[in-house]
Amino acid sequence: MKIASWNVNSLNVRLPHLEQWLAEARPDVVGLQETKLEDHKFPDAVLAGLGYRSVFAGQKTYNGVALLARDRALEDVAIGIPGFDDAQRRAIAATVDGVRIVNLYVVNGQDVGTEKYDYKLRWLDAVHGWLADELKAHPKLVVLGDFNIAPDDRDVHDPAIWNDASILTSTAERAALGRLLDLGLHDAYRLHHAEGGFFSWWDYRQAGFRRNLGLRIDLALVSDALRVQAVAADIDRTPRTWDRPSDHAPVWVELAD
Repeated sequence: MKIASWNVNSLNVRLPHLEQWLAEARPDVVGLQETKLEDHKFPDAVLAGLGYRSVFAGQKTYNGVALLARDRALEDVAIGIPGFDDAQRRAIAATVDGVRIVNLYVVNGQDVGTEKYDYKLRWLDAVHGWLADELKAHPKLVVLGDFNIAPDDRDVHDPAIWNDASILTSTAERAALGRLLDLGLHDAYRLHHAEGGFFSWWDYRQAGFRRNLGLRIDLALVSDALRVQAVAADIDRTPRTWDRPSDHAPVWVELAD
C-alpha cells in the first residue's frame, strides 16, 4: 500500500495537478491538506472518476483536509481531534484495509510567542492524547500531513536562519513532535534516508525552489507495528516543477504486505 500526503494549497487551483499526479504516481491512499474548500464544493465526483473514494472536512478559504483511497473503502471516519474544541478543519482519520490513517494539517503558529504559537502547542498536545488512544485501538497506524515542523537541522536549508527561536524549528515545537514520536511512531523518510538537504516545502519567494531553500515539514509517521513493513519512503519533487504549483511536494511511504 502506497500512502501519500500532499498540501495542495487550494484544491480549486491545484485540481488539475492532483488529477495528473494521481494518474502518474497511483498512490493507494492520499491525505490532502489546505484544500480550502467548503464540503459542498469538494470534487468527489471528479476523483471518483479516477477511482478514488473521498472523505473530507473543509471550510471556506482556509485549512481543509481530506483522505482519498483507490479501490478501497474508508471506514470509521473521524473528523477533528476528540475533546478539543476547534472550528478549524485540520484533522481527519479513517481506516483502510486494517491500517488506521490520521491526516493532520498542523497549525503554522505565525511567530514564536504569539497567540497562534500558543494555539499550535495546545493543538499538538491534544493530538498527542488522541494518538495515544488511537495506538491502543489501532496498532497499525500511519500519521501523515503537513506538520509545520522541521524535525532537525538536516531538514532545513540553513540552520542559522531556522534555529531554536524560529517558527517551525523552535525548541518547543520540536519537543512537541518528539513527544509524538515517543508514543512509538517513526519518521518513515528517516528510516531510509539519513542525509540532509532534501525538502518538501519551498517558499514561492526568492526563487526558493530553484535555489533549494526549503524545509522538510511534510511527514509520514509509522507505528512500531508497521516499521518493518515501511519498505520505502520519499519526496516527489516533480509536481513542484509544474506551472502554478503548490509550495509543497507530495511525500509517501510504501507498506509491504
